[in-house]
Amino acid sequence: MPIRHRLFRSTALTSAALLMTAVAGCGSHAGTGRAGGGTSGHGGTLVIGATGKLPNPDTMMGGDGFEGKRLVAFQLYEGLTRYDLSKTDGPSRVTGALATSWTVAPDHRTWTFTLRKGVTFQDGTAFDTAAVIFNLDRYLNPKSPYYTTALGAAASEYAGDIAAYRAAGSGRVTLVTKAANGHFPEDLAHVLIASPTALRKSGTARFATHPVGTGPFAFVSQTTGQRIELAANKRYWRGAPKLDRLVIEAIPDAAARTAALRSGRVNWIEYPNPDDIDSLKSAGAQIVTNSYDHLWYWILDTAKGPWRDVRVRRAANYAIDRKAVAESLLHGTADPAYQAAPRATFAYDPKGDTYTHDPAKARQLLAEAGYPNGFSTSVTVPTGGSGNLLPVPITEALQRDLADVGIKVTIRTTDWSTLIGDEAKGTVALGSDAIAQSTTLFQSEALLPLFVGSGSPFWTGHYANKNVDRLLAAAAASPVLATRQDDYRRALAQVTADAPWLFVVNDRNPRALAPDVHGLVQPQSWFLDLTTVRVGK
Repeated sequence: MPIRHRLFRSTALTSAALLMTAVAGCGSHAGTGRAGGGTSGHGGTLVIGATGKLPNPDTMMGGDGFEGKRLVAFQLYEGLTRYDLSKTDGPSRVTGALATSWTVAPDHRTWTFTLRKGVTFQDGTAFDTAAVIFNLDRYLNPKSPYYTTALGAAASEYAGDIAAYRAAGSGRVTLVTKAANGHFPEDLAHVLIASPTALRKSGTARFATHPVGTGPFAFVSQTTGQRIELAANKRYWRGAPKLDRLVIEAIPDAAARTAALRSGRVNWIEYPNPDDIDSLKSAGAQIVTNSYDHLWYWILDTAKGPWRDVRVRRAANYAIDRKAVAESLLHGTADPAYQAAPRATFAYDPKGDTYTHDPAKARQLLAEAGYPNGFSTSVTVPTGGSGNLLPVPITEALQRDLADVGIKVTIRTTDWSTLIGDEAKGTVALGSDAIAQSTTLFQSEALLPLFVGSGSPFWTGHYANKNVDRLLAAAAASPVLATRQDDYRRALAQVTADAPWLFVVNDRNPRALAPDVHGLVQPQSWFLDLTTVRVGK
């Protein structure tokens, strides 16, 4: 039966089932949580099937990738800035959120933000200068009663560059960075502001059971890690969302997500299995894609065995047929990645595409490096997770291509949380010579040195290049986008030449929507503005 018919037939049946899953009644009231038209008759209820475990909803804690931030944290909270997600034809830029404007002093370190007036938290309390200082204390000041080591560590990715902060008169705050930081406004989109009143009431330990921010949706209830229900914030400063309710369910298995959409249990799924796309379209589903800042790749251990030799790393990149992966395996839901910079970023250089499919050149490079008969190696691959596409099938395709030039790969699988948990400790899950994963390099410029800079606390394959470090530092220091673009392009050109990674594909961020879901703007971004979406005829 087509989705357009099956969806509505199943709504009554699935409503009861969804209600039974909301067993962690942490909200003040229960919602219907069903996919389809809302009880108020306005924007309806959107139920999204996510690819992985849902994050801890306490502001910066997260921990399950950008999908959790996209679907949960950025719906509950905001920072002083936010991404403008209203356009589809270029990378999303930063605009004002809880701040309306900002200036930077000539030292490129001292930033003053003018706060937005009239904003309230979802509990009805006022957002003001004191709320900003309270939250920064919570993230950065160990003497704050609301600070924890775990929270401080989580916040350090984006707030760790803040050296000082203070109120600067009525309605303004001044933040000083440790060094010149041209991308600081972008960093602050991720430094989320929670209600001080709610935190004082619950304490940090219990805040995740009823989080309160200024975002477009307010917390209702959750089953930890598995399901969260949100309601439209009618007082939202940009205007109330069109939806009445937003429900996010963790459905890690791609086949299960497709089945949930077909049955009407959900009316939106993240990353449908590419093999299912044609049949979903035939059944009436909408398939929406757009390029964005994404790279699916292998991190190679450049300090170990054959991968120490740049000729071997380049050989591997020439050996793989990334176009076949993008077009045949992923059915056009990704683009082949011929260089380090994702194609939907301002650092991408069309003239920098390097690694075509050339097995003969790969064999030549291997012979020059002293491996005419190839060698054996291993890779740890997540079975799923945020942004990881079809990680095992992709790796199996690469395994065949690499074997064709003599590189014999043993595949070891693990779950996404284990892989990134070990990576954060500086190690590789299951002790392999490489790991497969996805990342966004420029969705937040602050993270780029963690992937390609020397001395990263994360496992980066021991890659280090002083010229790359110099260019990244020069880029980060400038508030001028054109200057940063030039330095980033040169840095990523060097990374492409050094080939510390196996560059595979850039995702096109596909999602499948039931035919009665309307109003989505799919930007060139990992993130989404769900305030424009509605469900109904």
